Amino acid sequence: MFASVSQYGTRQTVDRAPAAARPAESRPARASPLAGRRATLLAAGACLLSFVAFLVAQRVAGVTWLDLDVYRAEGWAIRTGADLYELRVTKHELPATYPPFAALLFVPLTWVGVETMRVAATVLNLALLLTLVWLTLRLIGRRPWGLSMPGTACAVAAVAVWCEPVWTTLRYGQINLLIAVLVLWDLSRRCDHRWAGVGIGIAAGIKLTPALFAVLLAVAGGLLAVRRLRRGAPAWNWLLRRAAMAVGAFCATVAVGALAAPRDSWRFWSEVIFDKDRAGSVEGTANQSLRGVAARALHTVDPGAGWLLPALLVGCVGLATAVAALLAADRLPHARAWAAVACGVTALLVCPISWSHHWVWAVPMVLLLAAEAARTRQPRWLAATAAIGLLFFTYALWWVPHFDAGRPELRQSVGQMLLSGVYPALGLAFLALAATVVTRAWLRRPPGPLISRPLRPRPVPARTR
Repeated sequence: MFASVSQYGTRQTVDRAPAAARPAESRPARASPLAGRRATLLAAGACLLSFVAFLVAQRVAGVTWLDLDVYRAEGWAIRTGADLYELRVTKHELPATYPPFAALLFVPLTWVGVETMRVAATVLNLALLLTLVWLTLRLIGRRPWGLSMPGTACAVAAVAVWCEPVWTTLRYGQINLLIAVLVLWDLSRRCDHRWAGVGIGIAAGIKLTPALFAVLLAVAGGLLAVRRLRRGAPAWNWLLRRAAMAVGAFCATVAVGALAAPRDSWRFWSEVIFDKDRAGSVEGTANQSLRGVAARALHTVDPGAGWLLPALLVGCVGLATAVAALLAADRLPHARAWAAVACGVTALLVCPISWSHHWVWAVPMVLLLAAEAARTRQPRWLAATAAIGLLFFTYALWWVPHFDAGRPELRQSVGQMLLSGVYPALGLAFLALAATVVTRAWLRRPPGPLISRPLRPRPVPARTR
């Protein structure tokens, strides 16, 4: 009898035959420690080489770090007391769109020169990419290629840095990788982690879209509380605790922003937050949300309320899929990974504007599909992983005319619309796949005991001598 720890921190006892009692042919072959270290070093070297090549390619391409310059200007506005939401930065006259708390975080960008800031931001984003891959692997709970965790993270990051969402994130100096890391840090923690939930709250305080993850935790926690009450257990559970921590952390960011910049805070929460067009042109090819697809399909800069019904439907289906996955730990492999990616993709689809660089959730998505392909060993999973992964490397949305003064996005053909809507199409396909997988998991087996176990794991009995 052996004790194992589930992904929610609870312990369960399972019967396993000792390794010596199993036939030799049934035992998995173990790589030598030396071979494992060599593979990890090779992966780390490939990652470093890829990152250096990426930095050289950025210099050759003459990237502009437009959003990073906006962040720096926001930091200066906080330092000098200027009106944050009257800023117009760079030749494109880009405005500030984030809450005042985000501008506070940008103040350190003003402490160094522009070139130093750009180098530091790029290096930080590369480190965040490695962290994103690491946390995704931790959430999945397995390494699809049999390497060590550091080796797998380096190998994946070496490739992922060249996909369009990551390239564009680093090109503009965006904060998308930071947002994803904060969310995945929360969702990859064990159930009794005292600070789990804070990352989601801070992410929502920087950029409002991650607040959907707090809704996910609250809804799943409410359903779990009902089940626990029916079984005579206390209603309070780890999901509700995590949702409460997220809400508390978000409120703290609002309070800090209000104390540091009361005028800007009042304007943001009473005016700017309702301006759905402030971030940029809705019909632009870079807008990879359902609203952007609707604007291009209808050949208008304002699709009106016509996109709201599809967005509401997708939001409900996506959130329900994420909730069901989160509550299916006893029957669905990689349950929390399915929940996290489904919720992230849903947020991107229903947000009024989701630029292509917001789709850094492509990295966890493809990793999850790769893990399923490795687990099931089915060709269809491998084909789906390869197809979706390759589409994020094609830069297909930029194959159509864009960013011209004549607004060519309003005159797209059907083929051009398909290319410029590739990410929403992939997002909808992933949600359909996730809903199918989660539904089958719920129908396949009866509910297990793990879902109603207490928040804290049972104490491990001391070994007898």
